[in-house]
Amino acid sequence: MFKKLTLEEENIILHKGTEAPFSGEYNLNHEKGIYTCKHCGVNLYKSADKFDSGCGWPSFDEGIPNSIKRIPDADGLRTEIQCANCNAHLGHVFEGEGLTPKNTRHCVNSLSLLFEKE
Repeated sequence: MFKKLTLEEENIILHKGTEAPFSGEYNLNHEKGIYTCKHCGVNLYKSADKFDSGCGWPSFDEGIPNSIKRIPDADGLRTEIQCANCNAHLGHVFEGEGLTPKNTRHCVNSLSLLFEKE
């Protein structure tokens, strides 16, 4: 069952929009818990995999196995990340930046996520 989305959430999740940097409620969240897909509720990220990248969006160096799918972005330059369950747009993934030992940054819109505190 899909959650009813606001117009802003719909723009990001269904129409591949992007929220303004440093505006999302989870950018600076440091609490322990799980981040889920706002559209379908599937677990996507563990708080232990979140890090401060300084980019203005929540950043994770990996997702929960099999929860995220990567597809070439329409711009031909980036790789989009989507919920593997419902295809909700999450953001983009970048590799080779050297920000973590895993060398990966999932740059995610806060509006694509819900946080469940541990």
